[in-house]
Amino acid sequence: MLVLILSAVVLLVIGGCACGFWTARGDAPRWARGVSRATLLAGELADAASPSSHSRRNGSGDD
Repeated sequence: MLVLILSAVVLLVIGGCACGFWTARGDAPRWARGVSRATLLAGELADAASPSSHSRRNGSGDD
């Protein structure tokens, strides 16, 4: 069951990236632009929720 869920997530990510690429080319239909925006928003939310992103923004990373 877990493999099925992870496979669905991977397919959604690949589809979102494909729509983002299509939108960047400039000839995407409206639905693809919406999927691209949703993918970008999900990425921003995931970045904001990750604890390591806070240390990178403040310059206090362990680099």
